[in-house]
Amino acid sequence: MKKSGSITQEMRFRMKSSSEYSQANFAWITSLLLTLLFMFNSYDYGENVFRPFILTAFLAYLFFTLVQSFVTYKLRRDLMRDGSISVWTRRMGWIQLLAIITGNIFIVTAAFHLIRRGKSVEYTFAVYTVLTQLFVIGVSGLNIFKPYVADTFLPAMAVLLLIMVIDLIVLFIVSQYAPAQMLPRWMLIVSVVLILTSITGNLFALLLGVTLLGRIRRQGKQKSNFWNDLWERLAPNVTAMSGLFFIVFLFSISICSFYTFDYSVAVENNYSALLQPPSLAYPLGTDDFGRCLFSRIVFGARISLIVGCMSTIIPVLIGGVLGAFSGFYGKHTDNIIMRLLDVLYAIPGILLAIAIIAAFGANTVNLILALSLGSIPTYARTMRASVLYVSTFEFVEAARALGYNNRSIIFKHIIPNSLAPMIIKSTLTIGGAVIATSSLSYLGLGVEPHIPEWGNILKLGSTYLETHSYLAIYPGLAIILLVLSFNFLGDGLRDALDPKLEKA
Repeated sequence: MKKSGSITQEMRFRMKSSSEYSQANFAWITSLLLTLLFMFNSYDYGENVFRPFILTAFLAYLFFTLVQSFVTYKLRRDLMRDGSISVWTRRMGWIQLLAIITGNIFIVTAAFHLIRRGKSVEYTFAVYTVLTQLFVIGVSGLNIFKPYVADTFLPAMAVLLLIMVIDLIVLFIVSQYAPAQMLPRWMLIVSVVLILTSITGNLFALLLGVTLLGRIRRQGKQKSNFWNDLWERLAPNVTAMSGLFFIVFLFSISICSFYTFDYSVAVENNYSALLQPPSLAYPLGTDDFGRCLFSRIVFGARISLIVGCMSTIIPVLIGGVLGAFSGFYGKHTDNIIMRLLDVLYAIPGILLAIAIIAAFGANTVNLILALSLGSIPTYARTMRASVLYVSTFEFVEAARALGYNNRSIIFKHIIPNSLAPMIIKSTLTIGGAVIATSSLSYLGLGVEPHIPEWGNILKLGSTYLETHSYLAIYPGLAIILLVLSFNFLGDGLRDALDPKLEKA
């Protein structure tokens, strides 16, 4: 019995430590949920007819979900029996890659991880670079069914396709090198090209280019790098990378939409297309003014990302500096700064934001300032606690012995070593800022009403819940997915930066 128990524990350890199995399991569960969603929406209960497009999507997702479940079963069996994944199981990943025609990012990502045996951080970034570029092209390409497109649509799509070819070539090149293998010097040109292609907003291309530069620079050296170690621990985390993918995709489509989407379709009234159901011309239907809901959600992503990120960056900077000085100097400085921040902390953040917007008007700038002001005390407290802990380290005493002044010690030694909790907290709270932005816009206290923003879109759609529920469902899903993505990324960063988990 002891031997059987030890074998079972060893098998569980193999499956838990296998990134391929974790990725496949996550892909199978997510694909199953999406398949059920398509199944429930494939039948129009009001008209008693099947929706052909959704029914086709359901059948396609069902097929690849069954394939994914079989691959997951094979992975489990291989790991329990042999402790490694067989060649035939890995070759099944090529069949999974066909799921790319359905847009199932989860199965495609699992396939890329299954095909490649020794995966490096660069390979993971290359995979997500290709997938992000592919999704941007696919979403932008839906505009071809509209009555008219932007003047820059064709040249912009040509540039995106060219970048897609470059990303595929880079993926093939990167896949030829093992994690510990020396890279040739000509890879510097590849990294520079990737950094240049990141102007489309594909941050994975930027991360890949910078990572390749760092790897070439560190070749032959034993010196470790904080960011490289962070990405090595974060890359195998399926949920964190999925969240990062959705964030990067929204950021990229927000930039590319300047050239591939027509803004007038999202803001100008079209009384000949009022409350149209979803179709190829209008993938998510139209609202009560005939405006394309699909285009409005794409343009609304800009506001949510800008307000969410800026209302987090500003309190991080201000609160971080105040908390650093408060924790380092202590005594009277600590009491003055923290007591003033306690007064600000005593006012509920959402109430403070409503008061500021009511006093100065509803616009994007005032919304960012209103949300930022209420978050300063929490970041200051977080930085203060980190500085109090880091100040006890020996390198701080060594810096003092070498004659460094207090300002140099704070900004060069203490703050850089206190950033981990701030990074985790900021990533987790961006989702809250997105919800606050949409909530205030829903109440009419956010951005201007004529600007397409998810809260504004949700407010208009909520009046048609009984007749045209998709007007509220789609913007609501966008908010949910973005908030979940930031939370997944924040949880992954917390695990990657936790020294206790690293030791374990």
